[in-house]
Amino acid sequence: MPLGALRPSPLVEQATDRLRAQITAGHWPVGGKLPGETTLARELGVGRSTVREALRALAGAGLVRPRHGAGVFVIATEPVEDWPTRLRRAAVTDVYEVRIGVEVQAARLAAHRRTPEDVEALRAALEGHRTAAAGDDAGFVDADIALHAAVVAAARNPVLTGLFAEFVPVLREGLVTLLDLTRLRETDPGTGDDTHAALVRAIADGDADRAATVLLGELEGTLRLLRAGE
Repeated sequence: MPLGALRPSPLVEQATDRLRAQITAGHWPVGGKLPGETTLARELGVGRSTVREALRALAGAGLVRPRHGAGVFVIATEPVEDWPTRLRRAAVTDVYEVRIGVEVQAARLAAHRRTPEDVEALRAALEGHRTAAAGDDAGFVDADIALHAAVVAAARNPVLTGLFAEFVPVLREGLVTLLDLTRLRETDPGTGDDTHAALVRAIADGDADRAATVLLGELEGTLRLLRAGE
């Protein structure tokens, strides 16, 4: 099946899309070798540099792999999703299950590693959470996430901090939806304040077990609500 010449612009994107479509359709099977750059450039009606950039994009998507001196070979027919994309497509309950593991460990580490500055940041975040109780659901969720982010930051582990940051967009959307569905804040505008205050105290006191227990109870309670709303 001939590839067909491309329209003038944007050539790299068009070339990438055209080649990806051919790979996905099985025109070049997994393990098969793509035609050389010169052949592809001629069939697509573009320069070799455009083909080269398109092949780099396909390699980045996990579809092809160049072998030095041998050519470019197909290694998959579907692109590999990156971690943020997988998270965006995941159910919020699945993300929450992982969040529990990340944050409970973070709370334990925070109790051991917190500095006076961390404790000050936690108390400020708690006050921000209380202030946000007078606002709308979205602002309240943002304040809640900021408090939890302060806990994770106090763990002094950049991997945990990075993981939590990746979770935030999915968590925020799920929690705003949860509050809208359950109307929890109609009777308790500052819902969760006692738990959050206990968590901050436990970390400030250096009590890792109590911090972990408090946070586990809070997150598991929210997870039950999320599951009930599915």
